[in-house]
Amino acid sequence: MQPLKQLAQSLRVLADREHCVFAPSDLAAAVPECGQLAVLLSRATKAGLLKRVCRGIYFYAVPDYPAEHLLFHAAARLRAGEFNFISLETTLSDAGVISQVPMNWICLMTSGRSHVVDCGDYGHIEFVHTAQRPDDLGDALSYDSERHLWRASVRQALRDMKATRRSLALVDEEVAREFV
Repeated sequence: MQPLKQLAQSLRVLADREHCVFAPSDLAAAVPECGQLAVLLSRATKAGLLKRVCRGIYFYAVPDYPAEHLLFHAAARLRAGEFNFISLETTLSDAGVISQVPMNWICLMTSGRSHVVDCGDYGHIEFVHTAQRPDDLGDALSYDSERHLWRASVRQALRDMKATRRSLALVDEEVAREFV
């Protein structure tokens, strides 16, 4: 069977709403005899089988997939070997502590290096380095199973904002006091 057809068949069988964002290493197992995976992924993208989210991350469209989760799933896959959690403006916006909603831009704290990943039409993923360890954060984190990432409490997100010297001008002090 041709590698592209083999990949398509594997994705139809295995991909679902929870597992549709892939790194090349994930897809290599679907076509073990393919010697040139990069060429195959390029062909799969051109054929519309996969969509390239950013360098090294591919999306296989499945029915009922919540598009607002794509950047979070891509971030989780990009930095799978690092400690990451949703924080800063993303957490504060979700909680209503800041009035503006960042469109197609998510912010995560990471044990890896700081970096902004351009995901083209999908938006941007901002990773901000932190020296904090999971043991240090205790009850400040909860797991967000829909986004496949840990999420900071509002109190922790405000601490992260101050620690990273980000502007607090948009923070609604009255709403923030409810969480602190």
